[in-house]
Formats: sequence, structure tokens, C-alpha cells
Amino acid sequence: MANREKFLVSQSKNIFVKGARENNLNNLTVSIPRGKLVGVTGVSGSGKSSLVFDVIAAEGHRKYVESLSTKARQALEKVSKPDVDYVEGLSPVLSIEQLSARSAGPRSTVATATEIADYARLLWATAGIPHCPKDGSPVTRRSLDLCVEELMNQGSGTGKAPWWQVDV
Repeated sequence: MANREKFLVSQSKNIFVKGARENNLNNLTVSIPRGKLVGVTGVSGSGKSSLVFDVIAAEGHRKYVESLSTKARQALEKVSKPDVDYVEGLSPVLSIEQLSARSAGPRSTVATATEIADYARLLWATAGIPHCPKDGSPVTRRSLDLCVEELMNQGSGTGKAPWWQVDV
């Protein structure tokens, strides 16, 4: 139980990093607002990735692993503490590896980059309830005969009938 207390979700409004010295960070101290979309910018080699991945994400991952039982920790690789005085205000962390534009592709999304798109699609297909785009009502299963009957009645009284080409 004591291990789990180490990783309680913080009530702080900021993530506070003090004394980060990973790679080219030189005793960096920074406060980052939580619950906001935050961009970390700077010139090449200024330590953006070191701050985000090597300090914040690494410390979040380390604290998560510490919160697991001893048996669960044995199955995982030992996570070393980043070179930082302390990081406070962290929630559980999910970091996504940086991909080059060539390897990710122009149509890549967070879901495709993290390879969860297929699982999300499966979840929504099995647990989701489809709704009609016209009126928002839930879509129900219908027999083939009922579908054909509804299609044939769509154009009745208008002089129009639904037609479609079937390639055999």
C-alpha cells in the first residue's frame, strides 16, 4: 500500500521541474501548467526532447513502476531516475515516440502512430451503438427483406426509384 501512495494523482495546478541536468539541460527549473495544451519550443539542441522525454516522461514512468507491487516490478526493466533534483505535480504519463515525417506518413494520427487504431476500431465496433446520421436515432438490425422493402418504397409517389449498379 505504501508504494501506491507514491503515485497518487497530484492536485497541483502545475508540473514543477527543479534542477534538470539530463543531456544538455543545465540545472533547468521550469513550471508547466497541467490540464493545458503546452508546446515546448526552442532551437535545435536546446533540450526540448531532453526535458519532455528524458526528464518528465522518464520520471512519470519511474514513479508508476514504483507504485506497482514487488512481483510486478520484477517483470519490468529497472527504470533509472533522471538527473533532476525533483519533479512534482505529475499525473500518470503517456509518451509517444517521435517519428519522422517519412516513417509516419502524411495521414498518420496519434492512434496510428501508437498502433492503437485497430484496437479502438474494434472497441467501437463491438461496444458502440451506431446512430443514424439523419435523425440521430439508434440503428437497429434489419433483415435483408426489410431493407429491400424500404429501398423499394423510398421513391414511391415521387416518380423516382433507387437504382444502383451491381458488378458480378
